Amino acid sequence: MTTRRDFLATTGLVTAGVLAGTSTALSAKDPQLAKKYSGPHELPKNVTLLSIDHGDGTETLGVKTARGILDVRKAARLLGLAAPATLEELLREGNAAGLNQLIASATGSTKANSAFLDESKLKYGRLFTHPGKIVCVGLNYKRHAKEIGMKEPRVPPLFNKYNNALAAHQCTIPLPPKEVAYKFDYETELLIVMGRAARNVSEADALNYVAGYCTANDFSARDLQLETPSVQWMIGKTLDKFAPIGPYFVSADLVGDPNNLKLETRVNGELRQSWSTSDFIFNTQQMIAYISRHWTLEPGDIIFTGTPHGVILGYPKEKQVWLKAGDEIVSSIEKLGDLTFRLG
Repeated sequence: MTTRRDFLATTGLVTAGVLAGTSTALSAKDPQLAKKYSGPHELPKNVTLLSIDHGDGTETLGVKTARGILDVRKAARLLGLAAPATLEELLREGNAAGLNQLIASATGSTKANSAFLDESKLKYGRLFTHPGKIVCVGLNYKRHAKEIGMKEPRVPPLFNKYNNALAAHQCTIPLPPKEVAYKFDYETELLIVMGRAARNVSEADALNYVAGYCTANDFSARDLQLETPSVQWMIGKTLDKFAPIGPYFVSADLVGDPNNLKLETRVNGELRQSWSTSDFIFNTQQMIAYISRHWTLEPGDIIFTGTPHGVILGYPKEKQVWLKAGDEIVSSIEKLGDLTFRLG
């Protein structure tokens, strides 16, 4: 007979396995990736990273270099070095030194030549598959609040997405049947990626907890969000693949000031949004400080920071033409790259 203690123990083991995600499966196959890191927790610096979809169910870390994309998994095998298998493993373990050693060794070794890939020929994986928290800040640009006729909030309005919404650069978002939703809208957003555990941090210290940033899109079904019997921000934001992120994670040191970055959105080549994070109502430091006052932000947690004006919801009713299957959306943020996805 299964006791409560047995049940809890089993549940804990299962949960741990699920949270480990891709890294666990990779570690079982790759001795170099399986070596547990126990050194100091360090944030990645001077790196632009992506995820490689290998087509076998694994999505592993890649590094953008002058020689091409370094396939971390393959380079670790070829050189016999330990390295984090995924971005989430890198952030949670803090093994930036191991990644840096692998990059330096691969760059200077002919043994690793085959680990450098042509970026134009690879398939992008998801940068994040199992973040502990996906936190979203709504209504966070001054002109966006004005265009939809709402007052600027006194504190950051928070909601969430779930892991089912996470999607990769160049993905196709499957739209639900029309009876479920049909008022689809884009929201290009800066994504904050946490690198250290943050609880009750000050605004002055908040950026020291950030590992880096990404381009993201808080894709939305406005009818689910705003036209259900009660306002449902979460349900309108977290259908499958409604959170594409990428193509890159860029370390914070390479980005500099996150509160002064240009954002753009194009739909089928037409410019729809063009503004700057300087229009934030709550800047990056304020968002992190406010959220960490209520719960701990952990390494690998991600924060969607709101979108500027120019969304379809802000158009006059007679000019609102909602997105449809076949449309291509490109979200661009200065220093972070162009995130492209289609609707299907």
